[in-house]
Amino acid sequence: MQSEASLPVRVRLGPRLRRSLSTIRRKILLAFLITSVITGSVGSFAVRSIDLTGALMTETFDRVLMSINYARAASADFAGAEAALARERGLSDKTRAAALTARIEDLVKSMREDLQVASDRSLSVQAVRAVSDVSGALDQWLEARLRLNEGATGDAQAWDELDRHSAEVNEQLDLLVNYAVDDGFLRRQHAIAVVNQSRLLNIAGVVFVVLFAAWVASLLSRQIMGPVRAASAAALQIAAGELDTTIPQTGSDELGALLGAMETMRDNIKTMMGREVALRRSAQVRLTDAIESSQEGVLVVGHDGRVAIANTRLGRLFPSLRGLSADSDFGAVLDMVPELHFPELRFDDRLEAGNPALTHESLLDDGTWLRVGRSPTRDGGFVAICTDITALKQREAELHAINLCFDAALNNMSQGLCLFDHQDRLRVSNPQFAMIYGLSPGRISAGMSNRDLFTLQFAAGLYLGHSIDDVWASYGASHFGGPNSTLRELPDGRVISISRQPLRDGGWVETHEDITERRQAEAQIDFMSRHDPVTRLPNRVMFRERVEQALAQLGRGVPFAILSVGLLDFKTINDVFGFPTGEALLRSVADRLAACVRDIDTVARLDTDEFAVLQIGVKQAEEAGELAARLIEFVSGTYILEGHEISLSVSLGIAMAPADGTGSDALIRNGDLALQRARLDGRNACRFFEMEMDARLQARRLMQQDLHVALARNELELYYQPLVELSTERVCGFEALLRWCHPVRGMVSPGEFIPVAEDTGLIVEIGEWVIRRACREAATWPDGVKVAVNVSPLQFKSPNLLACVESALHDSGLQASRLELEVTETVLLRDDGATLDILHRIRDLGVRVSMDDFGTGYSSLSYLRSFPFDKIKVDQSFVRDLATKLDSVAIIRAIAGLGLTLGMRTTAEGVETAAQLGEVKAAGCTEIQGYYFSRPVPASRVQSLIREIADRLARPDETEALPRPTSAHQRVVDAVFAQPR
Repeated sequence: MQSEASLPVRVRLGPRLRRSLSTIRRKILLAFLITSVITGSVGSFAVRSIDLTGALMTETFDRVLMSINYARAASADFAGAEAALARERGLSDKTRAAALTARIEDLVKSMREDLQVASDRSLSVQAVRAVSDVSGALDQWLEARLRLNEGATGDAQAWDELDRHSAEVNEQLDLLVNYAVDDGFLRRQHAIAVVNQSRLLNIAGVVFVVLFAAWVASLLSRQIMGPVRAASAAALQIAAGELDTTIPQTGSDELGALLGAMETMRDNIKTMMGREVALRRSAQVRLTDAIESSQEGVLVVGHDGRVAIANTRLGRLFPSLRGLSADSDFGAVLDMVPELHFPELRFDDRLEAGNPALTHESLLDDGTWLRVGRSPTRDGGFVAICTDITALKQREAELHAINLCFDAALNNMSQGLCLFDHQDRLRVSNPQFAMIYGLSPGRISAGMSNRDLFTLQFAAGLYLGHSIDDVWASYGASHFGGPNSTLRELPDGRVISISRQPLRDGGWVETHEDITERRQAEAQIDFMSRHDPVTRLPNRVMFRERVEQALAQLGRGVPFAILSVGLLDFKTINDVFGFPTGEALLRSVADRLAACVRDIDTVARLDTDEFAVLQIGVKQAEEAGELAARLIEFVSGTYILEGHEISLSVSLGIAMAPADGTGSDALIRNGDLALQRARLDGRNACRFFEMEMDARLQARRLMQQDLHVALARNELELYYQPLVELSTERVCGFEALLRWCHPVRGMVSPGEFIPVAEDTGLIVEIGEWVIRRACREAATWPDGVKVAVNVSPLQFKSPNLLACVESALHDSGLQASRLELEVTETVLLRDDGATLDILHRIRDLGVRVSMDDFGTGYSSLSYLRSFPFDKIKVDQSFVRDLATKLDSVAIIRAIAGLGLTLGMRTTAEGVETAAQLGEVKAAGCTEIQGYYFSRPVPASRVQSLIREIADRLARPDETEALPRPTSAHQRVVDAVFAQPR
């Protein structure tokens, strides 16, 4: 409480003190307001500058960048449309072609939407005009595509027009992107100018505010420091305890008011000293309350070893101390709670006030961790604090586990890692970093500078030919800034990828990865993508690029020729001698081709058995013909490979540029067409491209398209030719022969459509249809009459062959013994366990298996050993030559005798006369098939044909050979139709 004598002084000096303070406050407030207004103005201007800059950046992104992105997206859509169009023109499958047409329409629609967005986002009239030009060029391209599809002009002219409009669209797209980029550059220059102007104005404002604030501070200092010095002197006297000091009175100004306040303060201090005893007493009470409410156990021991304070929390931590009273002996407490003991000190030492604070941790029986700390007090006692640190220990364990995982990851990661702090000091590195650069791990330590680390690398010879200063300067130029990646090539040829990522505290982390193998793999992949892996010659991709380059030289008067070289019977060589020998043959052929051409020419491998030569500077067709003759002479002949003597023949087709085409694809295709024609002319033949070749190719493609839908339209049907058993003179079965009645062409020869079906893979689907139809129709024949179905080698590559046979027998109800599958030796050319497994599983069903056309190919006896065939069919070429070639009789007898020895039936094909019938019967054949009894007939004629042949055989005197074909053309057609396919 303040004494009554001091009250009149406070009341008397209050108004004067308020007036004095009011004056100073007014000055400070005025200075503050003026400074604040100026500072606020500068800040407001800075905010407006930032807003303006942000608006410019936002506009740059929303308009310029979006315009560029959508322009590029439109370019990508058009590229996709061009690619789809190219694939569409090359497809014969209408379904897939329709899908590509829809794809082109979707891409064109997407391109128009992208162009509209680019126009809306454009900042210049040129860009908007460019969008309009692109749209116009696109419309012309679409019209050209429509004319190409409608066939309004020739294919070459239509393609040229389409290419011209395509180039115009791409050119307009490039202009659009350039205009958008120019808009972005102008917008960037404007933003830079605005930022520079704002920076200068902000700097000027800041300088003005600083100078004005200094001037105001100087004025206030001169008016305030005088009273402050007087007040300071009085305060020092009062602080020294001189409460009786007389305080001078200087008047009613600020100094007088301040000294009057000091006088009042002196009186108040006297009054406050009277309170101190009471306050100390109350403080002890508050301390006791604080200790009692503490979350830590507190034990206060006096200098005499007696307990002064023990809070409730201590009793909760140590149940044996519950109810511990003050003035208890601390020794007894230690007996109950050993955890409070400090073993490193004697009991007497613990009572010395000069001992420092001690701490130790203890684990209680209930799993609680305690940290027990002791601090000395002034009176010679001490205070013990018991803290529950169980949760902290758990976090420490978790952190330790995390650190172990971090160390394991750091030491086992494939990249080298370095972590630097904001002072460019190394904090963390892993062993892989030292391993990459060949450094000793012991020489790399935490705390070393980045330059020291570079010095180690420089000393290890990693920067030969450079000084450390140059290397450090180059590193600094690439290091400072945001995240970045660089490549470092070492003297030993290795390439190191370095990635830098800045951290929030100013440091950064670097990862070093040896990507030498990756770079080598990428180079190898690039090489393999453009070269043939077997011969190391350029492949089709690279050859097309070379042709494109040659086309670019046509305008300079440099014509060229493409020579397509095909190897005859290469597939057979591959099957007989194996893939290693086949690859060795290809490499030898490549060497001979390369030896025949100049350095400016290009030799490439385009397909399994097809090479191509690009001959540059061919002004006359005779020059290409001379090279073709040289190639045929050098490449054809005998090759000695891996102990095998292999004879090889070639065919060669030539396409001249620009006479035979002005596009790479067209020239390569025309060369291939000429090659196909040369293959038909025989071995070592050479043909130049002619327009009729393309017409035949188109006809073949049209047949391929029609064949795709022939099954769905029920255009295919089966004809049946009888097989007669000589011992019983009755029809024992029929061979199913495929026929195609085209709605426009009429009957199509199997020699025309079967090769097309095999090339396209349709033979698998057609073959399954034949098996099912033959079983269903044979089920209606008399018992004992079997049906023979030819199976293509391609069907053995299908996983459905066995399932197809099983389901056909099940659905038709035909006995398995009445079904006979005929295969050629081509199926067994390659020693394929899977093929033999399928044949055995077919035999396990009860189905009979025969070898067709035996004696015409390799006719290896190992085929008869590898699988126990039920029947051997002698090719009709031997039967046809019975009258003119005596060796044909010997061959037929040998085959029949072989069949008899192996327990196999023998069927002679192509029997047309009674003389031929007598010869094959005398040779020992068990069955015959041919025109002597009947040509192939539709299924509706089978039943009646069985009766007719039975009647004829019952009257042998009236049996005559059927008339022979009257013309060479009819003879060829009948022979082809009679051949099983």
